[in-house]
Amino acid sequence: MSDQTIQMGFWVAFLAATLRIATPLILTSLGGVINEKSGVTNIGLEGIMVMGAFFAVVGSEYTHNPWIGLLTGIVAGIVTAGIHAFLSITLKADQIISGTAINTLATALPSMLLFILFGMQSQSEGVHRIEYSEGVRSALGSIPLIGTFLLQLNYMVYFAIFMAIFLTFMFNRSRWGLRLKAVGEHPKAADTLGINVIKTRYKAVIFSGILAAMGGASLSIVSGNIYRDGMINGRGFIALAAMIFGNWTPLGALGASLLFGAAEALQIRSQSIGLPLPTEFYYILPYLLTMVAITAFGKKSHMPAALGKPYEKGQR
Repeated sequence: MSDQTIQMGFWVAFLAATLRIATPLILTSLGGVINEKSGVTNIGLEGIMVMGAFFAVVGSEYTHNPWIGLLTGIVAGIVTAGIHAFLSITLKADQIISGTAINTLATALPSMLLFILFGMQSQSEGVHRIEYSEGVRSALGSIPLIGTFLLQLNYMVYFAIFMAIFLTFMFNRSRWGLRLKAVGEHPKAADTLGINVIKTRYKAVIFSGILAAMGGASLSIVSGNIYRDGMINGRGFIALAAMIFGNWTPLGALGASLLFGAAEALQIRSQSIGLPLPTEFYYILPYLLTMVAITAFGKKSHMPAALGKPYEKGQR
């Protein structure tokens, strides 16, 4: 086998790994963009990812259908995001504290339910996962040049990239996107124009919960077939960093998520290329990039003007 073939194989595997690893970050960061464009801060995306990952496994285990498992995870994300929306929008609680409470709940609840539902601690049993059928695998494998590459991806990768492009269009060209941005920038003016600020914010938070839950489920029943404590491992916070790095735009969040995904993929593939760096360096690289991104680009980013500020109809 020639060196050129080996190099080509490495880059194909590296790119595929980057896309797979970045997918949960893309979905969750897009949820964060929607959430914060409406003026609501949500650091609870980490917890929503955990709930989506766990309940997707529960649904797959008890129905033996991973697609129903995905739906179960989405429902869990909706409920969890709904709690945050109620606390921060209706009760006007501090949004940071509400998000922290969500993360705390998501740390404790799955650990307890693992023992109740699976009779196990720390991780679940293996469940059915979402994967290509034999027909799809055969069709993809027959595509010239890129067939081998496509076989290394999964359905969630395509969906995440589609959502980034779709939301870019929706933010800039649709009534929904323009209203969402108006609520996040000038809620009083939006209210004066007849836009229901509270309803718009509720929908945005719920939508972000759906995407973050899908991000979590993509780890537990798409990339893998098991839930274990700590599997999200800070990805919700990295997704928030990607959102800031991407300047609260869908394509920016996509690009930043791919950068973080590439850093983790490099850690996985580093042994095959023999880079003379300590293993620990590759483990900390995604988190190091997160801190650098927030430090370097946080102040330059344009966050929504009303972000984190509760709104009450009739206020000045």
